[in-house]
Amino acid sequence: MSFIRVYSRVLGLLGPERNLALFIAFANIALAGLQFVEPVLFGKVVDVLNGSNERAADAVWVDTVRLLGLWAVVGVGSIFANIAVALYSDRMAHRRRLGAMAVYFEHVLSLPLAFHGERHSGRLLKIMLEGVDHLFGIWLAFFREHLSTFVALIVMLPLSLFLNWRLGLLLIALIILFACLSVLVVTRTEQAQGKVQSYHSELAARASDALGNVGLIQSYVRLFLEAQQLGAVMQRVLAAQFPVLTWWAAVTVLTRMASTLTVISIFVVGTWLHLHGKASVGEIVSFMGFATMLISRLEQAMGFASRLFFQMHGLAEFFGVMDTKSGVVERPDAKVLGRVTGQVEFSHVSLTYDGKRPAVSDLTFSAAPGNMVALVGPTGAGKTTAMALLHRLWDPQEGVITIDGVDIRDVTLESLRNNIGVVFQDSTMFNRTIADNLRVGRPDATDEEMIAAATQAQAHEFIMAQSDGYQTMVGERGSTLSGGERQRLAIARALLKNPPILILDEATSALDAMTEAKVQHALKQLMAGRTTFVIAHRLSTVRDADLVLVLVAGRIVESGPYRELLDRGGTFANLVATQQGGALPT
Repeated sequence: MSFIRVYSRVLGLLGPERNLALFIAFANIALAGLQFVEPVLFGKVVDVLNGSNERAADAVWVDTVRLLGLWAVVGVGSIFANIAVALYSDRMAHRRRLGAMAVYFEHVLSLPLAFHGERHSGRLLKIMLEGVDHLFGIWLAFFREHLSTFVALIVMLPLSLFLNWRLGLLLIALIILFACLSVLVVTRTEQAQGKVQSYHSELAARASDALGNVGLIQSYVRLFLEAQQLGAVMQRVLAAQFPVLTWWAAVTVLTRMASTLTVISIFVVGTWLHLHGKASVGEIVSFMGFATMLISRLEQAMGFASRLFFQMHGLAEFFGVMDTKSGVVERPDAKVLGRVTGQVEFSHVSLTYDGKRPAVSDLTFSAAPGNMVALVGPTGAGKTTAMALLHRLWDPQEGVITIDGVDIRDVTLESLRNNIGVVFQDSTMFNRTIADNLRVGRPDATDEEMIAAATQAQAHEFIMAQSDGYQTMVGERGSTLSGGERQRLAIARALLKNPPILILDEATSALDAMTEAKVQHALKQLMAGRTTFVIAHRLSTVRDADLVLVLVAGRIVESGPYRELLDRGGTFANLVATQQGGALPT
């Protein structure tokens, strides 16, 4: 992503603040114009005083007071323009920083699980925080300093040529030199800075990975090794960063030299012009004011260009994530799906993640409202993928999935997922209170409804044994709870949501035999009148299924009721026999 493109995209994010941005731009134009007038007035005053010996004192005073009065008006105008620029630039930059963070956050959460599986969460967080900080800095610097610099260049150069084209050419030469140096340094260091940025991202990912696995690091005595590996990445950062810093230090010295030479040249050329009657003392003074102001502006612009250069790769990563398209796109004319009865049909559904190996292939089956459908088979057979397709974590490349006869791609994602409750095999929790975690799918649930769901899931008793009951914090990913406790909270969460379609992905896998028996009873009550899909490895838990689908390598190889499949003596019967030590149940 090119330097100019990144810069234009940063400014493009100000769309929601368009009117305010235009107001600040006009204030900057006024500020630049007023600042240009000051050296001109200064030169006029010098010319009046320089010729005072040849004029009456009253006339000199009249001209001087008039020029000083105009100068005072210009000064007051500059003050107000500065206040407007500073005040509103700050407010706009702060608002848009949070706005960009919100947009990034929402976008990343909407991306498919395949995207998150390929990228570390610590890296995504680093890209967001670093990106919005860069955006804030650029917006603030652009409107508070650099927009007026660009306007000043557009205004100053033509007017300086009009006032004295010979001195004006010196200023143009200075600008060309600044531009050439900037292009040279950016060209020489862009690739190296890209490596630096990748190393910074690796640092963030490694640090986050280590912090998320403190128990593993301590138990395997890896503290020294992890710190050593992080230090090695830091050394690579410095090795790549120092040459870049050297180049930019060199350009700073060269621009300072060019600025000094320009000022000296204006004095020398101005003196020669004055001696030959081609420039007044006031014009020389005005050009010195122009040169001083222009040099200050150009040095600010160089600092801004330097900062933007170092931030460009971070911004490119930010925009790269923002440009990532979701594999699941809601149609513009998507309809809201009301509460369904639960008739689910898969018709020749196929999905491949990499375009080579199919995850599921030609799935065709139907589930009547209130039926229980079990999906069984070896690990990697496509059971979880099939259910992910049902609530549109992905969309199939082929085939159609319907609920109550409606293609799920024709309805809004929110209304579809409101009809489906999921209990995952790995019961994840937010680092929030137990009550907050239970209300994930139904934020408006009353305390009574929440307690009833927890009681049904055999969770109320252990919740009340916690220090703060339902207001107890559960730690990151529910770390303060046991696996069985997290699983029961997940079941209570699904009970509270009360959806017409359920997906139970090994929902009782983390429970002991006694608790599992209680929860199975609660689940039976929950499943009554609801379409339920059960992903199970323990085949004894699906005896009551109305339909068992046996998946191998993404395909349905057998389907039918539990007892019928056993009697066939096929793949399902072999799976059952393997789990029961080789003997088929009677």
